[in-house]
Amino acid sequence: MVDLVPHDWRRTTTGPTQRRGPDDQTRPTSTAVRWDDGVVSTERAPRRPDVTTIELVGGVEALHVDLHDYDERWPARYREHEQRIRAALAAHDVGVEHIGSTSVPGLAAKPIIDVVVTVDDITAEEDYLDALLAAGYQLRTREPGHRLVRTPERDAHIHVYERGAAAVHEYLLLRDHLRTDAADRALYADTKRALMTARWDDMNAYADAKTDVIVAIKARARAARGH
Repeated sequence: MVDLVPHDWRRTTTGPTQRRGPDDQTRPTSTAVRWDDGVVSTERAPRRPDVTTIELVGGVEALHVDLHDYDERWPARYREHEQRIRAALAAHDVGVEHIGSTSVPGLAAKPIIDVVVTVDDITAEEDYLDALLAAGYQLRTREPGHRLVRTPERDAHIHVYERGAAAVHEYLLLRDHLRTDAADRALYADTKRALMTARWDDMNAYADAKTDVIVAIKARARAARGH
């Protein structure tokens, strides 16, 4: 399960691009956005308004998964899901990345493969959601800017965001830093082991309990990159 934490990032809007409509009036189609560490993304006009509430299919779930030592089979399991996702969404240009603790060699993790998929428009569910459901995944979460589908066995979580979303950058920032920084990797593992000694009736509460440590690690990751 990937760690969903408060966004500790800032952005600067640098201005819209324009297109000319059938009535010969110009309309903004996208806005260039620069995040505080220099990453530039583009926001496109959505096909429709996004949802404004959180839909949690099945309601709150307790955490029943133990922490496992790193498993050399996890990268292969990720690649299986990547191939499955790309085949399902072959008609569209999507990005697919392995995120979460199972993407960090040597890091103890819950045996849940986390995948992030980036699409052009999160509101255009007809472009991706139906295909993912047909590929065997089940909808778990629909919330502003994010959709989550997972396997019926709950051993893989597929997070869908718009291309250029700050949350995706945050996931990759944490992943890449933990892959190269042994001290922070050990700190994160120890934090998770300590938290797993408690009972968690809500999986999201477990993720929230790691927030302070994750924010501190990402601050060091930014510092290491010179941002």
